[in-house]
Amino acid sequence: MILRKYFKRRRQYIILLPVILTALFLFLGERLVRYTSTNEFCYACHVHPHAEESWRNAPHYDNRTGIYVQCAECHLPPPGNIRYLMAKAKHGAKDVYGQIFKDPESINWDAKRTVQEAVDFVYDESCIKCHQNLFPMELSADGQQAHLYYEQHEDELSCLNCHLYTGHYSELDQEGIEFGVDEDIDREIFTEPAQIEVFEDFEEKIPGTSVSFDMVAIQGGVFEMGSPPDEPYRDDNEGPVREVQVSPFFMGRVQVSWDEFLAFYNATAAEGRQDNVYATNLGEVDAITGPTPPWGLPDQGWGMGQRPAITMTWHAAETYCKWLSAVTGKTYRLPTEAEWEYAARGGTTGPYFFEGNPRDFTRDRLLNRIFGPDTTVINSYVIYDENSQARTHLPGAVWPNPFGLKHMLGNVYEFCADWYAEEAYEMYPEDQVVVDPQGPESGSERVIRGGSYSSDASDVRVAVRKPTRTAAWQITDPQIPKSIWWYTDTSEVGFRVVCEWDGDD
Repeated sequence: MILRKYFKRRRQYIILLPVILTALFLFLGERLVRYTSTNEFCYACHVHPHAEESWRNAPHYDNRTGIYVQCAECHLPPPGNIRYLMAKAKHGAKDVYGQIFKDPESINWDAKRTVQEAVDFVYDESCIKCHQNLFPMELSADGQQAHLYYEQHEDELSCLNCHLYTGHYSELDQEGIEFGVDEDIDREIFTEPAQIEVFEDFEEKIPGTSVSFDMVAIQGGVFEMGSPPDEPYRDDNEGPVREVQVSPFFMGRVQVSWDEFLAFYNATAAEGRQDNVYATNLGEVDAITGPTPPWGLPDQGWGMGQRPAITMTWHAAETYCKWLSAVTGKTYRLPTEAEWEYAARGGTTGPYFFEGNPRDFTRDRLLNRIFGPDTTVINSYVIYDENSQARTHLPGAVWPNPFGLKHMLGNVYEFCADWYAEEAYEMYPEDQVVVDPQGPESGSERVIRGGSYSSDASDVRVAVRKPTRTAAWQITDPQIPKSIWWYTDTSEVGFRVVCEWDGDD
């Protein structure tokens, strides 16, 4: 009888034990979750320099309402569901890994502050939880247009597309600064463009400005366009290889710089946000309507000057060439795809214009990921993902190719005049030399060549061909119709000009 009562009481304890343990777990778990979501706990783990300082200088802390938003309120989904706990576990594990295995000094923190990176750590539903009214009374007309566009494209956009620096202040957030003003007024102003009498390198001078740039004489010749089937990382659109002849032309030694593009912008820019119709009367310089103001600073805060001009559309680049032709009396234009590849190769026939195997340079192979790729040679000629620090570089950062051209590979993609087609080379006859090919007669996107500062080594091979991605590169632009002048969502594309030669070579 005594034993029966003992075991009966013990069964009751056994039944109650899970309940007690569960309650204890929930109690301690809730306190643990709450504690690990405080700012103090975040500061203990995160090694991001100036994170607290930039937060205190941002609108989420320093504002007229006296309300400040804490770390977890932006960097985690709203609490109360399993997604919150899963996100907390994921980010926590990543932070612990970084604390143990990464050197904070080696991390490119500026690159982490791009929209592409930040969307993985900021949640739109957390923004909406506080900002429930997207159309407050004091919202500007531009803001109303942008928020309406956001509501119509929530699956494609993030709040960060427009409000990247709201949580952490940055000097890059300079809305309202006048774009296109050249403050340097002490330099010589050119009155005449360069005069070309012989086929040789020359320095072009843009009349009415202090801007000049170098043009390189490219002798015509015959070359094999495309890549052979056995070239590492070759895409089908790089072939079949065709024998092509190009006529002599001049090409910019470097990509069009901000100094050059701003000369065009200052002379032709249109007021307001809405785009003007492009006038085609090229007999008068005034007939060329230039870009409307961009949404934000198009240089990404990296600086202008001699850095390559970026974020303009193919139309803007083409219009720049028409304007440059009008003010200099020459014929400037974008290069054809054949001219671009001929110039990029510089008389060579390999994957690059320098010695090297893409398999050694790429990070796409397991051993290269573990031990690092061989960058000894390629770093001297190309600005790409391994050495760019996630931004464009000045021309002096690399050695030229055999024709004396810089940044033909890497730094920024370059527009070509051709429409893009996967099978473009199949249009050309196999049994004869193709003379000055112009590409397809029509299409929906243009060709870009050369790779960019964010490209892997496999994508800065000479033969790599890519199309523009107009819709993807203008997702953030809320205008209807979208700007014909600016890309809002890519900083990897620029352009280089060629000048036609009509004389004897």
